[in-house]
Amino acid sequence: MARRASFSIHPLWIVAVLVLVVAAISAGRFLVGRVNDPYRTLAPLDVPAYLENANSLRGNSYKISASIWNYLASDTATGRLFSVETGGSGSGNGGPAEILPLFIPAEFNGVNIQKGQHFNFSVEVNEKGILTVKSLTKA
Repeated sequence: MARRASFSIHPLWIVAVLVLVVAAISAGRFLVGRVNDPYRTLAPLDVPAYLENANSLRGNSYKISASIWNYLASDTATGRLFSVETGGSGSGNGGPAEILPLFIPAEFNGVNIQKGQHFNFSVEVNEKGILTVKSLTKA
């Protein structure tokens, strides 16, 4: 009587393939997070340096990841002024949480900004030392 060939996969191969699949998925998520950051070429704002002397940073552009803390003022012709919370856990800036004023020009009046929302901002320190938004994306 003829013997039938048997084929079995060694359990070690199955484990190795599963480890490779998990590693590939993790690497993919990491890379997608890095590539999808529209402000990855900008330096993060050095908040302690800004709070110490904002004039030393005038004319420079930075990125900020922050949550809207409070609405301060508005003028339909010029824009809106908010206070934002940067730093602390979950913001991506690291360090202790700090509250900063942030001027959002009138060109962004169509963007619905509410307290507690988290945004990524591209900002410029204007000639008066005020953080002025150049672009924003909701995080």
